Amino acid sequence: MPVSKSRKSKNVQSKGPTKSKKLDTLDSAGKGPSPRWYVVVMVALMTVGVLLIVLNYVKVLPGSVSKWYLWSGLGLIGVGFLMTTEYR
Repeated sequence: MPVSKSRKSKNVQSKGPTKSKKLDTLDSAGKGPSPRWYVVVMVALMTVGVLLIVLNYVKVLPGSVSKWYLWSGLGLIGVGFLMTTEYR
């Protein structure tokens, strides 16, 4: 039977596992908490987006069921979701 080749070691001492950084010292260092208006705008965008989609399918909005209402609602939800990534 063939014998597999063994790996050559470089005789390097392992210092142990890599230490992880604390969450407090990452990107948000020096930045305070998000202002209250930021949270209000974020939630309002997502809420208006959902309402726009729901009211479109219930046929409350003018112009019957329209794909533009759907895309607008999804866009508002997306912008609100992107705002959540900057929330502190």
